[in-house]
Amino acid sequence: MRGAWNLLRDVLDRATIYLPIILTAAVALGTYWLVRNAPKLLEPTAKVAPTHEPDYFMRGFVIKNFLPNGDLRSELHGKEGRHYPDTDTVEVDNVRMRSVSPQGYTTHATANRGVSNSDGSEIQLFGNAVVIRDPVVAPGGKGTPRLEFRGDFLHAFLDTERVTSNKPVTLIRGTDQFTADNLDYDNLSGVANLTGRVRGVLIPSAAAGKPR
Repeated sequence: MRGAWNLLRDVLDRATIYLPIILTAAVALGTYWLVRNAPKLLEPTAKVAPTHEPDYFMRGFVIKNFLPNGDLRSELHGKEGRHYPDTDTVEVDNVRMRSVSPQGYTTHATANRGVSNSDGSEIQLFGNAVVIRDPVVAPGGKGTPRLEFRGDFLHAFLDTERVTSNKPVTLIRGTDQFTADNLDYDNLSGVANLTGRVRGVLIPSAAAGKPR
């Protein structure tokens, strides 16, 4: 009996010596099993650039933009509109636009199709494009005549008050009329740069002193 007890104690002593090794091996095997069976993290994917596809549509709509003081800056009407996220622009069918400049000029624009930037400060007009700046009379009685631009393409910049075109255009100022292959008009300076085949018809004012 004593011999059996001594043998058992000897086995327990040897097991105690190897116990840390056995526990370390068990922990290592458990860690390996967890790593193999744990769900894999999603790998980061490259951000896909937006494509030139509309992300929303509008029908029979009006978009209005206001100045910081609350005054109306511009309003855009359209039969149908499509927003393109890659360029942050709105393409509009049967576009009509009205804007009011800080100087008090009211401008109207119409076309078969228009492309406006996000804040409505810039619009490209395609097909039967017309931009009209209403006449303005200053407090002293001196004013500026009505301006009208016509062409197959017109590019209007509302903040800088410019109208440009790289296609044939007609400019009507009061009773005078000009045609050219290209146009760059700056309302702030009052200068119209006409290039290409330029032709003009000047009609004398009906009354002396009438603004031309």
